Amino acid sequence: MNDTRRTALVAGANGLVGERLLAALCEAPEYGRVYALTRRPLTRDHAKLANRVVRFADLEAQLRGITCTEAFCCLGTTLKEAGSEEAFRQVDHDLVLAFARAARVANAQRFVLVSSVGARLDSRAFYLQVKAQAESAVMTLGFPAVDIMQPGLLLGARRGLRPLELAAQWTLPVVAPLLRGGLAAYRPVAADTLARAMLGAACSGRRGVTRHTWTAIRALAAQGGRD
Repeated sequence: MNDTRRTALVAGANGLVGERLLAALCEAPEYGRVYALTRRPLTRDHAKLANRVVRFADLEAQLRGITCTEAFCCLGTTLKEAGSEEAFRQVDHDLVLAFARAARVANAQRFVLVSSVGARLDSRAFYLQVKAQAESAVMTLGFPAVDIMQPGLLLGARRGLRPLELAAQWTLPVVAPLLRGGLAAYRPVAADTLARAMLGAACSGRRGVTRHTWTAIRALAAQGGRD
């Protein structure tokens, strides 16, 4: 595909995956314009890139007049960073849904969402329940295509990486080959790989709702750029 009339709308562009996705979209010949929605200005600059500093609670009004072909949601936090279950839900459910609604008004034909492996409505883990609830809410909005990325641990340089997280980043790739069959979905995924997979999903032409775990993420990444 080489249609530079395509326009991307990205939320969470300052994060681990969002930064890498933004770089991939700016270099992708399929896209002529990339709108990055952030709460603080980006340091990145590119001829295709338009940075909108927004209040996510009032997105629809702030995006009036913008149209897009695809929307990419990289919004997310952790329970520890959020400080409470309520604060976590506000980001990983409420803001995700606010962005999805705004994207639908902006005529997005595809919504690509970063969720988590193991997300289930009946999960005993609050984190995974909220992820599943966000997935379900997005699916009700009528997008012709929804791609839900369900990675395991994300590998990549994070701001403020804690010792236990750093240890996991070193240990899990060694253990990963032992995770086979149904457990392969829990293998860690490099943030760069996930970003390219999101681009690959956007260019796939697939309709309906599709969930992607480790194997599919790797395959989509090959379509979205070199692995």
